[in-house]
Amino acid sequence: MGTQKSNEVSSGTGRRALLGAAVLGAGGAVLGVTGTARADGARHGGAHGGLRSLPRPTIVGHRGASGYRPEHTIGSYQLALDMGADIVEAGDLVPTKDGHLVCRHEPEIGGTTDVADHPEFADRKRTKLLDGVSTTGWFTEDFTLAELKTLRAVERIPANRPHNTLYDGRWEVPTFEEVLQWQDEQTRRSGKQVWIYPELKHPTYFRKQGLPLEERVAKLLRMHGKDGRTSPVVIQSFEPTSIERLNKLVDNPLVVLLSSANSRPWDFVETGDPRTVADLVKPAGLREIASYAQGIGPTLDLVIPRDAEGNLTEPTTLVTDAHRVGLILHPWTLRNENPFLPADFRDGTEADAYGDVFGAYRAYFATGIDGVFTDQPDTGLLAREDFLNG
Repeated sequence: MGTQKSNEVSSGTGRRALLGAAVLGAGGAVLGVTGTARADGARHGGAHGGLRSLPRPTIVGHRGASGYRPEHTIGSYQLALDMGADIVEAGDLVPTKDGHLVCRHEPEIGGTTDVADHPEFADRKRTKLLDGVSTTGWFTEDFTLAELKTLRAVERIPANRPHNTLYDGRWEVPTFEEVLQWQDEQTRRSGKQVWIYPELKHPTYFRKQGLPLEERVAKLLRMHGKDGRTSPVVIQSFEPTSIERLNKLVDNPLVVLLSSANSRPWDFVETGDPRTVADLVKPAGLREIASYAQGIGPTLDLVIPRDAEGNLTEPTTLVTDAHRVGLILHPWTLRNENPFLPADFRDGTEADAYGDVFGAYRAYFATGIDGVFTDQPDTGLLAREDFLNG
């Protein structure tokens, strides 16, 4: 994501049992809440029945099953689906030079494809200001779709997932239209509706380049008959104004992503809106979001903050406050590897070793969140089973 879905902290040991008991008492009952009606100004009016009909806590395959395959590939999406993920985050959407939408974590593709090994594209390397950050590499908007299709995906974080490098070069960069077709094919094959959860990446950045994302997404959804209020396509973005724009174009369930409390959405920076994420998670901010969206995707630290050593502390009131205005919460991102877990749930210091991720799931589920993004959907499903049967 523009602000990446990641939680990397330092090591420690913990207070797991105490925390689990505390949050269970405070928030465990919230899990069954279906939410109140949305604010009067909402385009759709009321909660999306389809989205709320999914199993809860909902397990979202983050960029597919990216703990096991290079992210945002058909191979990663398929594995997430085969593992049983309730929703597959199929698509961080960025445009090509000729206007097609493709699925990449960021428009800069030096770390997720083999573009650096293609001498014919050596002169495409650029340094650009991406949401205020100087970024050097190769960018999708400088390639036609035909050119991008000559590249192959590679593992983005090989230090944490050396086993994933086995699949480097196996899959190409998928288009969003190919993902929509894959969704239909898998729905027919399984006889069960497949859900996807695309994200619009850096919409302000691309709109200024004459490559607006919202209209392209809306057009494709209409073409495929997936622009209705019961559509199995949930759309998300870190830019609230992008979701507001989409709310006028389609009736899909919409989610506003929220990064760290002191950060500002880039569209707010561009328009001079002084509010931070800390303002958006206050009751007034949540009521405003509920007027045009059905949910929020907060970083896990907004649900349970961490102390200076990286250990979990006490839950905030975000879950209760969001549910009060009818918003669902799908926080991000739970990963099995030590560096991504709270310090009190790590086991050793190896970058690719697994920690006590089941303990972490219990703590977050107990707050009453409606679902969670995870790189390892199979782990998430087992954790949900443990939690619901515990």
